[in-house]
Amino acid sequence: MTKIRVIVGDETLSATLDDTAVARDFASLLPLELTLSDYHATEKVADLPRPLDISGAPASYTPRAGDITHFAPWGNLAIFHKPFQSARGLVRLGAFDGSIEALMQDGAFPVRIELAGQGAR
Repeated sequence: MTKIRVIVGDETLSATLDDTAVARDFASLLPLELTLSDYHATEKVADLPRPLDISGAPASYTPRAGDITHFAPWGNLAIFHKPFQSARGLVRLGAFDGSIEALMQDGAFPVRIELAGQGAR
C-alpha cells in the first residue's frame, strides 16, 4: 500500500492507495496539480493527464465517503464525500486515512497530490 498526501491550501490530508495495478498506475502520475470541482454534491472530480490502465479491475464499484476512485469512461479522478450507488466503470484507487473536511469547499479549487515521501511544500 502506498501513502499519499493531498494538499488543499494550507491543509495536508493523508490517504492510502490500494495495492492494485490501477492504483500503482495512478501513483506513477504523481505528483499532480489538479483542479477539483463538485459533481452532484457527492464527489469532487478532476481530469487526469491520461486514462489509467484498468485491466483486471472489477467492472463496477460502490463508493463510500472518503474513497478515491477513477471513473474510467470519462478518465477522471473522483473523490467521494458522500456514499453513492454502484457505478459501472468506477474503480477504487484508495481512501483517505482521516477527515476530508478540507475538500468540502464550494466551486473549483486547486490541489496537489503527491507520494508521502515526495518534496515538502
